[in-house]
Amino acid sequence: METAARTRMTIGSRDQLKAYAAWVRTEMAAQKKRVLVCAGPGCLANGAEKILDAFRSHSIEAVGATRTGCHGFCEVGPVVRIEPDNLVYVHVKPEDVAQIVEETLRKGRVVERLVYRDPNTGRAYPKESDIPFYASQTKVALANCGAINPDDIGEYIARDGYQALARAVLDLSPDETIEEVLESGLRGRGGGGFPTGRKWMFARQAKGDQKYVVCNADEGDPGAFMDRCIMEGDPHSVLEGLAIAARAVGADRGYIYVRAEYPLAVARMKNAVKQAKECGLLGADILGSDFSFDVIIKEGAGAFVCGEETALLASIEGKRGMPRPRPPFPANEGLFGKPTIINNVETLATVPAIVRRGPAWFRAIGTESSPGTKTFAVTGQVANTGLIEIPMGATLRDVVFKIGGGVIGGKKFKAAQIGGPSGGCLPEQLLDTPLDYDSLKKAGAMVGSGGLVVLDEGTCMVEVARFFMHFTQRESCGKCVPCREGTKRMLQIMEKIVAGQATLEDLDALEQIAWVVKESSLCALGKTAPNPVLTTLQYFRDEYLAHIVDKKCPAGVCSAFKAYVIHSELCKGCGKCRRVCPAGAITGEPKHPPVIDTSKCVKCGACVDACAFGAISLG
Repeated sequence: METAARTRMTIGSRDQLKAYAAWVRTEMAAQKKRVLVCAGPGCLANGAEKILDAFRSHSIEAVGATRTGCHGFCEVGPVVRIEPDNLVYVHVKPEDVAQIVEETLRKGRVVERLVYRDPNTGRAYPKESDIPFYASQTKVALANCGAINPDDIGEYIARDGYQALARAVLDLSPDETIEEVLESGLRGRGGGGFPTGRKWMFARQAKGDQKYVVCNADEGDPGAFMDRCIMEGDPHSVLEGLAIAARAVGADRGYIYVRAEYPLAVARMKNAVKQAKECGLLGADILGSDFSFDVIIKEGAGAFVCGEETALLASIEGKRGMPRPRPPFPANEGLFGKPTIINNVETLATVPAIVRRGPAWFRAIGTESSPGTKTFAVTGQVANTGLIEIPMGATLRDVVFKIGGGVIGGKKFKAAQIGGPSGGCLPEQLLDTPLDYDSLKKAGAMVGSGGLVVLDEGTCMVEVARFFMHFTQRESCGKCVPCREGTKRMLQIMEKIVAGQATLEDLDALEQIAWVVKESSLCALGKTAPNPVLTTLQYFRDEYLAHIVDKKCPAGVCSAFKAYVIHSELCKGCGKCRRVCPAGAITGEPKHPPVIDTSKCVKCGACVDACAFGAISLG
């Protein structure tokens, strides 16, 4: 059955939902093998659609080929998985398809050159479940990503999709649904870690003739792509979670606020809404109940501050996205002045599994205070970059070395920047820190968005802190003085430090201002913006002192501490560099290698541009 035919079928009861699921499962089971081609943005950019077209051009009995969302292992994409064999091919190209068809799909043989090999040991891992990157993961929010066609509601339903919604609207009262979410211990996966059930309870108890639920999909952190991948790979899980939340708090309308810079996520979420409406899983009297619910997709314009929930609500209302003081909290007075709950994508995608499988199942994963799993986007100087989901409480060491495969190039691990631009930088001695809300907060970092950037020994931690301070200062809405002026002043001092112009008094001022900004800013952006600076001051103060006192960058990164060098073995003594130097910093005799007076050099680079022999470099 084609996807279009499936979505024309209206599902008006639980029995019809079950029958629909059985129908699709039977159809899928008729395919003895399924070829799943990753169609996440990275793989798409590297030819995934051409790979899919190549598979579909071969007519093989009982074999189907389809696109999926991101498989997570972005480092080795494009990725192709063949089920039920659990066989994975990496770095696949369109020209590889003919061999896969002939050897694997027709003859049942493994194409050895396309399987994943550990870069350190050379060991081959044909099966996904054996690959170290996947073996240590526990997938809840990402369970369907890479396993289903995100554009086909039928495949979602075949994997028990919308069964949790059926239970919430037909078996449980709103209060009972909230109680189950409370018992699960689910905490908001967007950064703050506030108990989801408590937020729902507050909105449920709030008085109002109209209530709203909002999905915060404004993922603006550098290096974070968890929410994007869920929307692209499993959009119906977000819709189902949002609908369950609406039923629980008494809302009949929801908004998904997604950044416009995610065109694929926007397209797949819109398609999911359309399909759910066609099937009767959105709209009036869902599954024959008295519950009606509609969803509107709102595209954000890219302001980082709109990730803050009150700024997000202002943006939906058509106003400038700026935070407002709390209380009142959105649960009491939110969108258009009505009680509103805001949850992020990952939180909502986790809800259906909890309602379907029970809170005890969820509590059995993770830690006592941080149950369940958490997704992280692992990037930076690590062998295996990509999207992962691990039990709360797994250590940073596990992520970097077991899942991530260690630091690339044989270099030493130096730090991990975790929690997005407002997160913290954790050093080597904290590698055994559990990745949960309370442990990370104690270390000066936070779960945040789930961005995790691995940094090696060649990284200047002062420059890292300056980079993130530049980002947060630029994204400040300017409404409150501590954030507007404080981050500006902090950035000025950071720039003085990396330029070799700062004093120890500047360092003291930097730390004092950071604490003022943290303690007195209006919203979470300002309150957390100093975290990269404060954690690098705490764990890497020696690097700050080296920049200020010793006038050097220990990592050799900051250009202010570098000097142009003339390599005598390459120099022909032509004198052109001497003639073009605007500062008169280059002297010497004709036909002999000249000398650069570093005290006069202004690092303009004119000498480098003029040298035809590559004899001058910044070192």
